[in-house]
Amino acid sequence: MSDNLPFELQSEIIKRLPVEPLLRFRSVSKAWKSLIDSSDFTDYYSPKVQHILVNYHHYLHNDHKFVLIVDDHTFPQQRVSPTPPELVNMLKSSSIIGSSHGLLCLSGYFRDSSHLPETEVAILWNVSVRKAVAVVLPHVKGHPADLGFGVCSYTKDPKIVNIRHIIGGEDQETISRQVEIFALSTGAWRNLYNNLPRNSVEFFRSQVVTDGFLYWLATDNITMDILIISFDITSEEFGEVNLPDTLAHDRSCGSLYISKLRKSLVVIERDGAVYDPTFILWMMEDGDSKSFTKIFSIYTPDVSILGVLEFRESGEPILKVSEDDSWYLVVYEPYSKQIRNLGIEGEDLAFSVSSYMETLLLHDQPNFVIYDKGERSILKQRAAKSKRLSKHTSKKLNLCNSR
Repeated sequence: MSDNLPFELQSEIIKRLPVEPLLRFRSVSKAWKSLIDSSDFTDYYSPKVQHILVNYHHYLHNDHKFVLIVDDHTFPQQRVSPTPPELVNMLKSSSIIGSSHGLLCLSGYFRDSSHLPETEVAILWNVSVRKAVAVVLPHVKGHPADLGFGVCSYTKDPKIVNIRHIIGGEDQETISRQVEIFALSTGAWRNLYNNLPRNSVEFFRSQVVTDGFLYWLATDNITMDILIISFDITSEEFGEVNLPDTLAHDRSCGSLYISKLRKSLVVIERDGAVYDPTFILWMMEDGDSKSFTKIFSIYTPDVSILGVLEFRESGEPILKVSEDDSWYLVVYEPYSKQIRNLGIEGEDLAFSVSSYMETLLLHDQPNFVIYDKGERSILKQRAAKSKRLSKHTSKKLNLCNSR
């Protein structure tokens, strides 16, 4: 880039580049490396192209595969199969908790490490920079927990929320909840004494994060109403979102899902027969919990819809459908009511789909970082690089303190 071009203008041009060439440009000059590595640049770096990550595996196996699709005018032609970091490959029984500011949060177990037997962890993974860190989850036997994940919009600090159910009484029911927060900036868990708005709620299905808030679909075990519990990632305060009466009463929680469309919370209502359902989409307007608008319905007579998994930036939903004993992913066009096959299919496949914008978060983290009880450690691999850790229990793993 010409030396005659002011550095401020160079900076504006650089911050619009995709992550992969951006990281290569760190070697162009000391000034560029200093700029790209700065915390201010990382915080405000915001490319405009969304990406879609598809995670799929057979229900009877744990061999997860990933497909990454660029969500622009070429969709779905630009696709690659990203190579997950070893920390992701080590996971067993993994699931995606959520995505926020370009980071994915997965949970599962490390089963192949003699140092970390059956350890339940959350993995924060930046697909763009190929970096991941592991966080050991606080665990109390017999007390299940619900997880949430989001990045603070102001500080860009990734946070994990762990809502533990305290079980007791003769009926062994939930009598209270303990909330713990992990912030990557401190590397430690701490108790949160801001209570849930209702102690009688039971969380259902996965969480959604959008516009600075975490959301969980829940049911009140006393009133049997369905509602949404919210969590402000910045202020760390809980709240609740009341659904329209037609959704909140006299129905099973299993007939509702939550998702996000761009920066808006979406409630997905499943109606009709099991093998011939209609999905009705409701969107919360401008962050107003009292304003839900029905935006459109999805019905495909030729195939059976199994679920609405994600939305493209254009607003088109990505569906899991079945036909002739095969399960596959399609994109639904609301106006023409047509579907397009994404070419990812098979028998008895479990799918999860997450959308994200590229980010530089985690690019300065070392490989194999594990946070446990306030300590940051490095998990060093002493086995052949060509073999995956998760398939060879005889590999030697050394856990050494990096402080």
